[in-house]
Amino acid sequence: MQKMKLVVVGNGMAGMRTVEELLRLAPELYEITVFGAEPHPNYNRIMLSPVLAGEKTVEEIVLHPRDWYAQHGITLHTGCRVTAVDRMRRTVRAEAADGRVIEAGYDRLLLATGSNPFMLPVPGADLQGVIAYRDIADTEAMIAAARTHRHAVVIGGGVLGLEAANGLAHRGMQVTVVHTNAWPMDKQLDAEAGALLQRALEARGIAFRLRTHTASLQDDGSGRVRAVHFSDGSEVVADLVVMAVGIRPNVALARQMRLHCERGIVVDDTLQTVTDPRIYAVGECAQHRGIAYGLVAPLYEQGRVAATHLAQMGIGRYGGSLTPLRLKVTGIELFSAGNFMGGEGTDTIVLRDPAGGIYRKLVLQDDRLVGVCLYGDAGEGSWYLDLMRERRKVADLRDQLMFGPPAQPIPPVAEIVTNVTSLAPAQARRALAAECEM
Repeated sequence: MQKMKLVVVGNGMAGMRTVEELLRLAPELYEITVFGAEPHPNYNRIMLSPVLAGEKTVEEIVLHPRDWYAQHGITLHTGCRVTAVDRMRRTVRAEAADGRVIEAGYDRLLLATGSNPFMLPVPGADLQGVIAYRDIADTEAMIAAARTHRHAVVIGGGVLGLEAANGLAHRGMQVTVVHTNAWPMDKQLDAEAGALLQRALEARGIAFRLRTHTASLQDDGSGRVRAVHFSDGSEVVADLVVMAVGIRPNVALARQMRLHCERGIVVDDTLQTVTDPRIYAVGECAQHRGIAYGLVAPLYEQGRVAATHLAQMGIGRYGGSLTPLRLKVTGIELFSAGNFMGGEGTDTIVLRDPAGGIYRKLVLQDDRLVGVCLYGDAGEGSWYLDLMRERRKVADLRDQLMFGPPAQPIPPVAEIVTNVTSLAPAQARRALAAECEM
């Protein structure tokens, strides 16, 4: 039987997780072609921060080396940007870095075009030394700048901005983080956790300018940035500026194809586009029930569902994701998920240990855990997340909820003896001793 043709536009984590799941479910169903704009095979984008900090190499974060594609019969075009899709003829047209034009036909098309970093539209944003932080090229540019320059400013105090600041500080730069709000990671942490995080990063030599708005970037006279000028008239020296102020779904190709887009490419619960049932979209470019997700876990969940439909099983439904947050900075533990700010109709349990740098906040509503914010000790984050996803009533756990999952009770000695009587005497003695030492 002749195979159908699947073309994947986007060689990132969302698209390749979908392909992985598809190969598991229906390995012989498609002839697969993948187009990736970057010159690299699929890599773990969330591990760019350890690469910047010198804790990993680029080679160590590759998820699918080139021989993986070959082993699975996948045609891979890297450094190749898709320029047009003809939905009537069902063909994809792309341009390689050397100018070659490549065409591929499809029976099914998977769009995984990701997102683009948002650059502040301020004077000087086009100066040399002003970059975003999104891919391997950006990471390598920051590493190169750290070898020859001293002062860095990171605009944006969210997750990506703080990871960039930490990596640059590790490489010896003097780093200032500029953030418009009152504490770093204000969308992921409350004020107390944010203050603890700020102090921890300041102890590493990172400076903060909070409640500060960037007005312009100043030229050194040679076309390179020399300073960041603020709306209050002050400025800070900078020969490297990293903008980490958000991302926007990359929908340029989808709009050109006349697919329905809002913030992202609008998809239903099967991850099919609402415009064309032959076309699916997953990852940061997709908008599901009004939400475009920017974290990895939802992207993987979308990939699993899309794969079931591409495999013609038609069983998966994506209902949205509860998105937990962690920061990839060695030595700093934090976790947040759900409605961690609380509000009307909620009940809050808080544990504070300022000396130990520990802060825990749990938010309950109708005897269910609906939000969690952990700083300093986030080991039970996954357990809290499970409680939230299961919508489990926690009234019976309330007294111990703050301290994580309940320990297994120690059985009475009579029960221990009953459990070990079937063992040989020496084994029984060792087992009994082990149980009694618990």
